[in-house]
Amino acid sequence: MDVVAGLLRGGLAELAEYLLAQFMTCLVPAFFIAGGISTFLSQGAILKYFGHGANRWLSYGVASVSGTVLSVCSCTVLPLFAGIYRVGGGLGPAIAFLYSGPAINVLAIVWTARILGFDIGVARAVGAIVFAVVIGLVMARIFYREEREQADKDFSIATCAGSIKGWQSAILLLSLIGILVSLAWGIRILPEKNIETWRLITGIEVALNWMACSLAGLFIVALLVLLRRWLTHEEISEWLRSTWSFFKLVVPWLLGGSFVAGMIGVVRPSEWVGRIVGGNSLPSNFIASFTGMLFYFATLTEVPILRTFMDAGMGTGPALALLLAGPALSLPSILVLRRVMGTKKTLVYAGLTVVMATITGFIFGLLR
Repeated sequence: MDVVAGLLRGGLAELAEYLLAQFMTCLVPAFFIAGGISTFLSQGAILKYFGHGANRWLSYGVASVSGTVLSVCSCTVLPLFAGIYRVGGGLGPAIAFLYSGPAINVLAIVWTARILGFDIGVARAVGAIVFAVVIGLVMARIFYREEREQADKDFSIATCAGSIKGWQSAILLLSLIGILVSLAWGIRILPEKNIETWRLITGIEVALNWMACSLAGLFIVALLVLLRRWLTHEEISEWLRSTWSFFKLVVPWLLGGSFVAGMIGVVRPSEWVGRIVGGNSLPSNFIASFTGMLFYFATLTEVPILRTFMDAGMGTGPALALLLAGPALSLPSILVLRRVMGTKKTLVYAGLTVVMATITGFIFGLLR
């Protein structure tokens, strides 16, 4: 009974932490953006920039660096990915966006370099961009025929986004993104254990949070004004229905996966860290990347967690492997992706991420 109670407490603690730290400030705005993509943007516009006939340099280039703007985690990016993919975006660029969204967070890269070392920070930034492009290209190649058939079917039923103009759609989506970025960058909890360091940054954090809330408030007011001026009641209702459909698709699996991940975390003995992921062997890098694939890391939390692991004996190669696999994947996100793009594509995406993270971590460890 004590074991069961411990597992339940771990699952509930993980679920509560996720709801507190990410759900309202990051995931809810992301649902509205996903609904806006499917409502405000025409399918033709998505196909033009992210479809099969789009310029590869443009589509993969934009998708692979999207995380520098969006400060999102592996779960928050899911509604955005689903919105792009379901409206007709090509699998390759959509996957590049899916990986890069949580992996190339500028603040996380800087925090990594500051806490874990400059070389790991640079390796994480370069590796994340390369991973986004390579994984996207490989996925597009593997599923080319299937995606080509789907693209032809989608093109034959392509529709426009109602009466709203293209530039108006862009401004509405930018307003929604402004809300998401403001809340995600400003309202966060830095899990820093050093109380003296925490006191030094508390004043700055309070100021940033106040500025972020103020900026988010301005974006919300601007969005309400624009909705009133540009959209009809029917179009707003369609946007809300689309948002609700993404909410129903993602949230049950996301919360369930977070609960399970929390229970798994209870049975992960910390004293095994040095023994299992110490040094720089291929098995240790694989275990680190596979573990990172399963566990959910909220934005920025992976850095101090890794610092703790490295202090316990984790090697630099496995640390990089976890950094490249962890933020981009988690058990909750895998469960959702399976519903969005199917079991086969989800397994290939997860497998490519783990294998590439393992090899990259191993090579990085050899060079250290």
